[in-house]
Amino acid sequence: MDELFDIDILEIHKRLKNKELSVKDLTLFVLENIKRREEELNAFITLRDEDDILKDAEGLDARYPDYLRSPISGIPVAIKDNISVKDMPLTCASRILLGYKAPYDATCVKKLKENNALLLGKTNLDEFAMGSTGEYSYFGATKNPLHLEYVPGGSSSGSAAAVKAGFAFYALGSDTGGSVRLPAFYTEVVGFKPTYGRISRYGLVAFASSLDQVGIIARSAKDAEVVFAHISGFDEHDSTSYPMPPYRVEESEKVNIKELTIGVPYSLIEKVKEEEIKNAVLEVIERFKNAGLTVLDIDLPHAEYAVYVYQVVATSEASSNLSRYDGVRYGLRAKAEDLMSTYFKTRGEGFGDEVKRRILLGTFALSTGYYDEYYQKAQKVRRLIKEDTDSVFRRVDGIILPVSPSFPPRLGEGIKDPISLYLLDTFTTLANLSGIPAISIPLKKRSKEGFALGFQLMTQAFREDKLFALSKFFENSLDG
Repeated sequence: MDELFDIDILEIHKRLKNKELSVKDLTLFVLENIKRREEELNAFITLRDEDDILKDAEGLDARYPDYLRSPISGIPVAIKDNISVKDMPLTCASRILLGYKAPYDATCVKKLKENNALLLGKTNLDEFAMGSTGEYSYFGATKNPLHLEYVPGGSSSGSAAAVKAGFAFYALGSDTGGSVRLPAFYTEVVGFKPTYGRISRYGLVAFASSLDQVGIIARSAKDAEVVFAHISGFDEHDSTSYPMPPYRVEESEKVNIKELTIGVPYSLIEKVKEEEIKNAVLEVIERFKNAGLTVLDIDLPHAEYAVYVYQVVATSEASSNLSRYDGVRYGLRAKAEDLMSTYFKTRGEGFGDEVKRRILLGTFALSTGYYDEYYQKAQKVRRLIKEDTDSVFRRVDGIILPVSPSFPPRLGEGIKDPISLYLLDTFTTLANLSGIPAISIPLKKRSKEGFALGFQLMTQAFREDKLFALSKFFENSLDG
């Protein structure tokens, strides 16, 4: 059954249709992997009861072939624990939400259920998705399946670790500033963030509403595309949902790769101090050149400010969004003498240090006397960043960048220096601030120390067809 690591979702679907595999076979495969490695990885916060999971698998098999509504039917999936799954705990990896269960399904989860996907459980994350390492969780840090003493990246740490370790064939995460792409890079899987508005945010717990997106972590771009096709589309429950039909896999197949032009901001890439990361990205560029694609040197003059702008905008929105956690309506309620003391004690005891830090930073940026100097100025630079990408996409079809300027730090290494951890998102925040789709793709080779190598690809808003066409083309070139 180890061959299941190497075959894509469409091939699994084909074997399910031909009865060469059953849903129970797939389920036993992931459950065995979970038993073997979950204790050391800590990828899940909530794992459904094994008997219930197997009962669901057998129930689907009993409905053959009717249950095979789509390629994701019967495929085991894990869900990041800031996405609502009805009647399951929704913790956001925070003490402040202990005991809370989601009263409804997120739209993306509802679509998975409609397609008979097999839900395994809720994965670990940095508290309220605030972190780049997977260490800021009330339930303990997630470890990197490649190197247990190193972080897996965050905030979708559990989802990335689960996919890499074979606990699930794909997983849902969220991406506010790189939270799907960074852990995917560090754990050697694929992380995809769509255009803002193409996957409904209904049921995704808000961190920074103008930046948050549901994303997909998978074993290949091909798998990510298949999943995206089944959870994308307009949703009337989400005011930011874009009114266009769901994505179709056929869209990328119509793209003529040889007609595409790729933009490379060499000035940004040259600033990467890790030579192996830089050289890996340059190697990818050469592969595209050798395949006959046009490659242009481009300038993104305000991209170097993206990570700083992101921190101001994200923390400001977080300070507003997290004000709802007050101990009155749900979750943790600290014992106190009066209402005001209840607020202070609940938030003081319920939130972790990193969440408190970001709330304070955001509150400061929005405060009287500093609003214009910080938040307003950040929004103006965000507009310039968006204009930069819009201008570039008039000349090119895609942009290549590193995912991160450095390899994953050791567990505990960056806790005392949060600024160094914020800089891990140097190259990922650009896509969130611009609202464009982006994907991180691993290379089939590693650094001298055994760390994963990869690159990031971005395309114009709503051109996921080009993004997946280029991604699959690259993956096929590696296989070739």
